[in-house]
Amino acid sequence: MNSRQRVLAAINHQQPDRVPIDFGGTRQTGIHAAAYHRLKERLGIRTPTRVYDLYQMLAEIEQPVLDRFGADVLGLQRPAVAFGIRNENWKPWQLPDGTPVLVPGGFNPEAEPGGSLLLRKPDGSPLARMPKDGFYFDRLDKYPGAAHADPQTLDIPMLSPEDCDHLGAQAEVLYHNTDKALICAMGPPYELFYGLGTGDFQAWMITLATEPQYVADLLGRLTDAWLENLRRFYAAVGDRVHILQFNDDLGTQDAPFLSPRMFRELIMPHYRRGLEWVHRHTSMKVFMHNDGAIYPLIPLLIEMGVDILNPVQTTARGMDPHRLKAEFGDRLVFWGAACDCQHTLTFGTPQQVADEVEQNISILAPGGGYVLAPVHNIQANVPPENIIALFDAALGFAAHDLME
Repeated sequence: MNSRQRVLAAINHQQPDRVPIDFGGTRQTGIHAAAYHRLKERLGIRTPTRVYDLYQMLAEIEQPVLDRFGADVLGLQRPAVAFGIRNENWKPWQLPDGTPVLVPGGFNPEAEPGGSLLLRKPDGSPLARMPKDGFYFDRLDKYPGAAHADPQTLDIPMLSPEDCDHLGAQAEVLYHNTDKALICAMGPPYELFYGLGTGDFQAWMITLATEPQYVADLLGRLTDAWLENLRRFYAAVGDRVHILQFNDDLGTQDAPFLSPRMFRELIMPHYRRGLEWVHRHTSMKVFMHNDGAIYPLIPLLIEMGVDILNPVQTTARGMDPHRLKAEFGDRLVFWGAACDCQHTLTFGTPQQVADEVEQNISILAPGGGYVLAPVHNIQANVPPENIIALFDAALGFAAHDLME
């Protein structure tokens, strides 16, 4: 199989020739620029490292690295991936740990007295801060739910004609000039649960519990905008994109943030309205990035139209891979789960990494329905030997291993 055939087989619950691999296809399956730079040094690759996602300081993964680790997925990106800063006019910069990188020309953080870095909005107000010796930025602005914005006057981000032309051109080139499966993030303008509380999550949770009509009005307005963006997006890319991604975070390490009842009543109807449009008008599979201990919510996610779940945080409460595969494996594709980024991948030995990868593949991959990726992005302090061990273990796990 080529990469596209391999991924399409897996997401249609058919057995591919080997486990499909996602390395950097999304902003949740990527790698921090510091770890990527060390990985390239270990591989003898001396090219400059570009930071394409300034929010999380994620590296743009180059073709030799994609080839070395068997990546089967490519992602489409807008001209400005983070903070409204366009990825162009690259210039030299250093990460706080001294790693040399290239950043977009419009990236000009201020050095604060305590050693942190500050980004500002065009009006001069604070936008995001990277703490001293930090690895990524924390947003400082309040999103609509936390700010209790008026749904009727809310200025909602929409896909521009330039965005559509950019995405359409990317899709055309990657579809015809590569054999990779293509994925693109095109969710609501804001995550309908977690993302709306950025800036004051406690205030948003109180609003959810006490103002159901306001929540319905706000989410209804955002879903209307999402549907219009979906129409524009699909008109631009057509059937060249195989997987549509959206994100929300519904779980802590130990439990969901909200009850299944609250999710069903307040959040789910709006997501379902958008996903029904996708399934009715396109051939794309729906990929949801959703961290944490979300086992009680998984039946509702399937009901509302989710086809693929990422990152499958197997160390969170209730997220045992045996249980997930047995209960949901015929209705849900698992994308991620290869190795725990919080513990094994960062602090384990290469052999421990390989053992965990092989164990999770043996559970989740039989019969299809699995695409391999780490549990979220590879963080800045992960040793290159562990990254190599992760992907080499997957590449060595052929289809016949799954049938033994």
